[in-house]
Amino acid sequence: MNGVRPPFSKERHLKEDMGDSVPVRWAHAPRVIHGDLSKLSGRVQEFVEHGTRLCQPDSIHICDGTEKENGKILNLLESDGVIKSLTKYENCWLAKTDPKDVARVESRTVIVTENQRDTVPIPAAGVKGQLGNWMNPKTFQEAVDDRFPGCMKGRTMYVIPYSMGPISSPLSKIGIQLTDSAYVVASMRIMTRMGTAVLRTLGDGEFVKCLHSVGRPLPLEGCLRAINPENGFFGVAPGTSTRTNPNAMHTIQRNTIFTNVAETSEGGVYWEGIDQMIPAGVTISTWQGKPWQPGDKQPAAHPNSRFCAPARQCPIMDPDWESPKGVPIDAIIFGGRRPAGVPLVYEAFNWRHGVFVGSAMRSESTAAAEHKGKVIMHDPFAMRPFFGYNFGRYLEHWLSMEERKGVRLPKIFHVNWFRKDAAGNFLWPGFGENSRVLDWVFRRVDGEDSAKETPIGYIPKDGALDLTGLTKVNHQELFSLPKEFWEQEVREVRQYLTEQVNEDLPKEVMKELEALENRVKKM
Repeated sequence: MNGVRPPFSKERHLKEDMGDSVPVRWAHAPRVIHGDLSKLSGRVQEFVEHGTRLCQPDSIHICDGTEKENGKILNLLESDGVIKSLTKYENCWLAKTDPKDVARVESRTVIVTENQRDTVPIPAAGVKGQLGNWMNPKTFQEAVDDRFPGCMKGRTMYVIPYSMGPISSPLSKIGIQLTDSAYVVASMRIMTRMGTAVLRTLGDGEFVKCLHSVGRPLPLEGCLRAINPENGFFGVAPGTSTRTNPNAMHTIQRNTIFTNVAETSEGGVYWEGIDQMIPAGVTISTWQGKPWQPGDKQPAAHPNSRFCAPARQCPIMDPDWESPKGVPIDAIIFGGRRPAGVPLVYEAFNWRHGVFVGSAMRSESTAAAEHKGKVIMHDPFAMRPFFGYNFGRYLEHWLSMEERKGVRLPKIFHVNWFRKDAAGNFLWPGFGENSRVLDWVFRRVDGEDSAKETPIGYIPKDGALDLTGLTKVNHQELFSLPKEFWEQEVREVRQYLTEQVNEDLPKEVMKELEALENRVKKM
């Protein structure tokens, strides 16, 4: 889960495993202005007391997740000038951040363990690791001691009980978040199941004591199952419109927090690609509060501006999305932004090959990244900044699924909506038309003979992909596999895996890479 950053703040981004701490007491307890500390379980009380003693807030607010509480939080944020009501919509709000705080900073995201290889592979000599940032406990504690004591003085500490996944589901994870940001409280209420019901389910059980966590692998029973840990959508605004994504536009009409989008004088929002006419007399101000009009050189909304909306408002949500049992996984779809060489869709030969496909993923950088320019970055499993432990062992865990007796493993696919022609135009229209690719994926899962073998995997047979009405789509170019491109791809993937994962790279993954290399040579 992405961390939620309050606007106009200099946050201290550290994760801490408090462990099984002994009860602590403070000389002067802060006021509890909402909730009852004595009704919390012993474990939660200890965690709250530990955080209070360290951060020294003036008061404590134990969140219950009710509409009444949410209304007060939003009113507080509005009165403090942190958010502004968007009167054009129902219960929607605009927040703006410092220009330096528009996305998570990967280089400042660390994981703390005693042993570095528990967190990240040791890269080859002279190579900078890219599969996570490790910090030893001593350095971490020094950072905590330097930054956290007294950091909440004069403010309220919010205690947020939240569930990542349906409350009471055995697949869900419960956490307790301590924050002095009301903006985080409002956002967490949208993005998670939050409040008193979580505390009831938790009882005196264990819980996540930090902003982020990695769940332990669950035992398999016949097939892989999944829940949606988040309770809301956190989406990029630019390019979203009733033409490109009507369901998203329907979802964000109420109970939504917008961050770093432009604002209209009628109390609405605006961004590049929203495809809405600006009524006469309505003016627009940029995400930085400056006057703006169509044709201006600078965009009105930040390229990484976002919306945070409850998932329940999406008109096409599956009825089982809140099922505690989760849903069976029939297919896993990886995807990256590749302007050249990579076809629209291909299917892995088998599970092991699919794991390799995930490990070898690369993608063009976006506005959310701290990297400049349109560079092709290695992004294994589209998870590179978020691996919670050594990537080599992550691969081993995926590979181990094959060893489970009686398990029916899902098919693995890779998609690329972003391939371009020589003139720089997209070869595929994308957005709603992507459902045509999903249709083929579904048919393949059902066993349909509609694929042909290539050196990189199975692609749709001629005519298997429904292109009815798409007269401008060049099927041949969309699925072409230039030999020189894939020879270079193999070289760069090999260099990345050997340098970054090094001794922790499973031999099965290297064998898949070598097999790909041999197939490409024969093209």
